Parts: sequence; structure tokens; C-alpha cells
Amino acid sequence: MPSLLGIGGLASGEGGLHPAGELHSVQAVFIQEKHLKILARPLISQGTLTFQSPQSLRWEYLQPMHTVLLLHDGHIDKRIEHDGHFERDNGPGVETMQIVLQDIGSWLDGRFNDNPLFTVHRLDQQTLELRPRDPGMESMIQRIELRLGAQKGVVEQVTIVEGEEDFTVITFSQLVLNEEISANRFTAP
Repeated sequence: MPSLLGIGGLASGEGGLHPAGELHSVQAVFIQEKHLKILARPLISQGTLTFQSPQSLRWEYLQPMHTVLLLHDGHIDKRIEHDGHFERDNGPGVETMQIVLQDIGSWLDGRFNDNPLFTVHRLDQQTLELRPRDPGMESMIQRIELRLGAQKGVVEQVTIVEGEEDFTVITFSQLVLNEEISANRFTAP
């Protein structure tokens, strides 16, 4: 069985979007591989994703460093575990993470066209490509590829291409759909 991440919609053959059904929540395990030209081997992170419609998201890195990113009611909270206690991280990357997490929440809810910064193209039956509308943004992200699964409304893998040799691949597994999730999963590390 392929690894899967559920989403609430996918592109139709004409390039438009249609609902994939009533998706209320998604839980999954992920492996993230960060490939950089300057590194001999990719940086590997593992964690979990918890999503509840419309925009509550918990992105939790379990390895190599326990970090929790929470998006709830339009606010983001980033916590890093130090000596068994979580400390808030208000560094400069937190605002960028809010944009990324909101986009992930939109994708999970089947809204690929919500971000005006990207255009969406269907490359083939299993692949959607998001490209920046502003050419200046291509210095940070050249494109994002979403590989759809065989099951309607499901994404298996996300690839974020940052440069010619720099990219991140996130692969999802152990998908659980539409289970009840307590609101505190999105407010407390």
C-alpha cells in the first residue's frame, strides 16, 4: 500500500478543482529529506502531521530535534524542546512558517488556488505543479510538485525545489482520515 496524505480535493482533467469528499481531519507520519548542493548526504527529519478542517495544523518534527509548529485560529506557535521542556521560538523564520503552514492547510482542504503567489498546473494524472507568479520569488522557491495517490483526494509526496540542486522531499505514510482530534492538539506542544 503506498504512503498517502489525504487532501480534500484534487485537480480535474481540465485543471479545475473539485471536492474529494467530506474530509474533516488527516493524521500522517512523514519523512523529510533536505537535499543541498553543499552536503554529501541529505538531512533527514521525521515527524507527524495532524490537520483538522478548516485551518488547524500541527507539524511535529520528532527527529533530529523535537520541534512543534502549531497553526490554529490564524496564529502560529513554534516550540523547540530543550532539556525536556518546550521553549517558544519567535525567530525570523516563524512568519515564513505561518505562510507555509497555511498553504499546507489549504492543500489538505483541497484549495490549491488559494495562494495568489502561485499558479497551479497539472503535469500528468498524478502530479500537480505550483509555480511562483512573481519571477523574483523563484530565488527562494522555483516550484512545488504534489504527487497524487491512486486514492481520490490523496497526496503521497511533496517536493519543494528551491534551486538547481537544492530541494526538499516530504513523503507521507500511515494515513488516518476523519478521526476526532482534540483542539488542544493544535494549541499545546
